[in-house]
Formats: sequence, C-alpha cells, structure tokens
Amino acid sequence: MWALIQERARLAQQHGAIYPIQTSCEVIEDRGIPFIIRLVVHLAYKEIAVSWPRATGRTADSHRVDPFFPPYDPYLYVTDISVTHVCLLNKFNVLDHHILIVTRDFEDQTWMLTVQDFEALRRCMTEFPGLGFYNSGPQAGASQSHRHLQMVPLPLTPESPVIPIERAFQDLAPTQGLNVLSRLPFAHVLATVDPQWWKQAQTGAQALHNHYEAMLTATGLLSTMPAPRDSLPPYNLLVTQEWMLLVPRSQECFEGISINALGFAGMFLVKDQQQHYTIKQHGPLKALQHVGIRPMT
Repeated sequence: MWALIQERARLAQQHGAIYPIQTSCEVIEDRGIPFIIRLVVHLAYKEIAVSWPRATGRTADSHRVDPFFPPYDPYLYVTDISVTHVCLLNKFNVLDHHILIVTRDFEDQTWMLTVQDFEALRRCMTEFPGLGFYNSGPQAGASQSHRHLQMVPLPLTPESPVIPIERAFQDLAPTQGLNVLSRLPFAHVLATVDPQWWKQAQTGAQALHNHYEAMLTATGLLSTMPAPRDSLPPYNLLVTQEWMLLVPRSQECFEGISINALGFAGMFLVKDQQQHYTIKQHGPLKALQHVGIRPMT
C-alpha cells in the first residue's frame, strides 16, 4: 500500500487534485515536550487552511456536499481497504502522504467507532510506520461529518524521530492498564497496545476496540453503551503500534487557532505570525488545556 500511496500522491499533485500546504517549522519546548509549530508560508494557502474544513459543509443528508461519498475523485482514491472502508488522499495536506480511512456508507463522525473502523486502521498501520488519529466531531477539530480516520507517516518532521507527546511518557512505569500522565494538564487516558494485535485480522481489531471502549469509560465519555446512532461527547484519539491516547474536548479553538488530534500529538498548524506568537506566548500545553477538559481526579 505504501508504494501505491506514493504513486497516487505523485499523480494527484501532477494533476492538481491535491494542494500541499507549505509551512515553515519551529520547535517550542514546554515541560520537556518538543512541540512542532507549523506556520503556513504562502498567502494563497492561508485561507485554504482556514476555510477548507467548513467549505464543503457537514450535512449528512446531501451527498452533493459530502466529499467522501462515491464516485470518488480518481486522483484522490488510493485503494479499497475492506468491504466497509476505502483509502483516499487528503486533498489539502500539510504532511506528505496523509491518508483518510473513510467509511463507504455514511457513518457520522460523532458516533462511536466500530470494530470495522479499527480493522481498517489495523490494515493500514501494518503497511508503513504511521500515526493514526481521529477527530470526533466539530469541537474536536473534525472537518467533515462523514466518518473518516486519518493516518500520517512517521516521523512528523525529519528532525524529530519521535512523536513529540511521547516525551511525556518517560516518567511512566510500563503497564498493560490505563494510565494518566502527570505532565499533561488536561483530562486524558493512555493505553499500551500489544504488538501482536496488528498481526491478527479481526481479533486484533476487536482488542483495539475493547481498549477504546475502556478509554471512553475511564474518561467519563461512555457511561452506558450508546445506540448505534447516538453521538458521543467530543474527543480526539491517537493511535500508534505501541500506544493509544484519548483526550476529551471542550471546544475546537484556542484564541482562534483550530486544534485537532495532531495538536495532542505535539504538532500545531498556525495561519499567520499572530497565531504563531499566541502559541509561543501562552505555551502549547496551555492551548491544549484550554480546548480539553479538567484533569480527572
């Protein structure tokens, strides 16, 4: 799949189907965590970066405004992942080879993830080293209402071999249970992942989903099993082959800066120097604390 993603991305850019957003990059350390701040470089892309998530709407009832409903743009379509999911390229990407793991039929972004979602993610994550993530609705930074998980290759920058937020894991004793990290000033839960799960079709996905349910319960987002079409409170989910991190959300923006799951991985996208200054002035963790909820006691 990795070779296919690379080839599709090359053709998509050649035919103007994707619009890579060029950025400059700075690292700002906060409590020992090296946050990556990406500043949009070209003026032409500044409004794209801001308006694209809202431009196509979030309406479940109209396929005309659903960019994830067939027929797919042939230059954005990568491959069928399973009978329930397809792989598409992200049209406006900050990171190269950013893919979307999209349900074939409409499933709302606020509904609970399914075992099939984790099976599709599992299949992609066995193909190349990557970071999977999920924004569960507008308050969590979701750009569309049609269910889509996302995945970006690692490392996030050539200079950084780790995911920045992993620095917060250093004072954590190894455990197979659920964990809370003392350095993070917002509610969250971290779980370790058994490497064997990625090799096990369906049973691995079920194990990942069981972890996900336990994390929702631990953060207070899931008290009873919801009906299939019930919305959950907003949250972000990050997934690697070693761990999963779930963060409840209170709002999308800090001082006008939209923050999605990648913010909790340690990477921010800012559209201008004012936003860049705002993050430096307040600190990345303050921004994340603002859009999260109070730590659990």
